[in-house]
Amino acid sequence: MRAGVVVTAQPGVEDLALQAERLGLHSFWVNDTPMVHGDPFVALGLCAKATSRIRLGIGVTSPALRSAPAAASGFASLNALAPGRIICGVGTGNTARRTLGMRPTTADALESFTASVQGLCAGRAIEYREGDRVCDVRFLHAGTQVNTADPIEFVVAALGPKAAAVAGRRGTGLISFGLLDPAAWRALHDARRAAARETSPDPDSYLVTALHILGEGEAPDGDAARDATGHLVMSLLAFAADTPAFADQLGPAEREAVRQLLDRRGTTPDAPDRHTRLYPNYLGRIAPQDRDLILPSLMNALALVGTRDDVRARVTALQQAGVDELLIQPVIDPPAEMAQLAKLLS
Repeated sequence: MRAGVVVTAQPGVEDLALQAERLGLHSFWVNDTPMVHGDPFVALGLCAKATSRIRLGIGVTSPALRSAPAAASGFASLNALAPGRIICGVGTGNTARRTLGMRPTTADALESFTASVQGLCAGRAIEYREGDRVCDVRFLHAGTQVNTADPIEFVVAALGPKAAAVAGRRGTGLISFGLLDPAAWRALHDARRAAARETSPDPDSYLVTALHILGEGEAPDGDAARDATGHLVMSLLAFAADTPAFADQLGPAEREAVRQLLDRRGTTPDAPDRHTRLYPNYLGRIAPQDRDLILPSLMNALALVGTRDDVRARVTALQQAGVDELLIQPVIDPPAEMAQLAKLLS
């Protein structure tokens, strides 16, 4: 299985991209969460100039964040800096919208947006609509400032069949976050294939997770493991705190963790400003006082924690379920964690 890494946009990100390339990793991604992290297009522009081989992805943007022409301009501009190395991840904006206190967009809007960005990035004209006004638009400076000749890879973020079907109809790959159940991946691939307009080899599938290889005698729920995986667990707890219907589906211990998170952040599931309390430091290193919220059940569901043999067995099962590339989000020591990933999958 191939390996890659996902980080947040910040100064020095290009140095991490260069190290990832030197380690032999396949791809380097930057999150698109505007009010939480820096701008991914700026970050990947720096990465494009610092590297020569590694693929560069944004994971993921959304029609709820950017218009199709604005998104296409960003991706085609990156494609001019790193021809043929750009990956466009698109989704409903689940997290990025919630950090604004808003809800994600619809699958229909996602599909329309994806089709428009695909068309523009391929140099075609598209129908662009704002309210009742509709115009044909296309790049007016293709070949000089943007690159529409080299292909851009598209992937749709999916946790369920609706988004997977969008990927099928648009001929894109898949990316999913914290989905470590091989059966769930098989279901996503089935939904994508059922919706595909033509029979062809499956586009690539990417899994975003966290990784912690246990040392000799190290407990799987110790502080080091909780710190390495806690950002993913906290992201789920924040989502549950923001979405009572989802929280209701969790077990008793997990629901109690959600209740404690709300209490510690001084908010409630229906407070109008809860997004300003739940999402600061989103996907960052957790505070030591929050380690007790990082439940082993959630660590095991969302991240890869175990001995080298245990983790490799889980990775093999995911590969057999159709996952092509394992992406980790390192937060403790990114250079060391990237090296650990490269060694694991070498």
